[in-house]
Amino acid sequence: MLNQTQATIVKFRNYVIQQSRSNLSKLRKNDTKKLYNSLKGEILTEDNYTLVGFSMDEYGLFVDKGVKGADPSQVSKNARIRGQQAPNSPYSFKGKRPPSAPLEKRAKRKNLRLRDEKGKFQKGNYKTLGIILAKNIWARGIKPSLFFTKPFEAGYKKYIDVDLVKAFGQDVGTIVSTNLKDLK
Repeated sequence: MLNQTQATIVKFRNYVIQQSRSNLSKLRKNDTKKLYNSLKGEILTEDNYTLVGFSMDEYGLFVDKGVKGADPSQVSKNARIRGQQAPNSPYSFKGKRPPSAPLEKRAKRKNLRLRDEKGKFQKGNYKTLGIILAKNIWARGIKPSLFFTKPFEAGYKKYIDVDLVKAFGQDVGTIVSTNLKDLK
């Protein structure tokens, strides 16, 4: 019955999903496409209300909001690792370091390599690189990408704050005019 309202809600859902996926690709956070493919939006309509829900793999929250690095007192004093990537993130490492095995695999996929003293690339050493990356991530954290937050806020402002009110007004006008015709 509220066709315009429903169409606006569908536009909002589709916009958020499309823009979030686009942001993952632009920000180069789409290495395995697992998070990209896990983004879903669902619309539930019952009696007098409609809910829009979004879901993604759990680690998507960490990619979006970032993760605080370890407590500076836990990082060795002579380490070159400095500066928090996400000091305001609700998530943090609780003393446990991230696993190095997935980072080792990623380094291999991306063909990242260490250099020797002469500046030449070393062969292999992905295990060492995975450990170095894990230590760096543990100490500094993960920078927030806001790949989902920004499209959600922009879509809300455009579709919910503005267009939904107009669509609801059009639907109410249609309902009133239909009821007036039925009375005649």
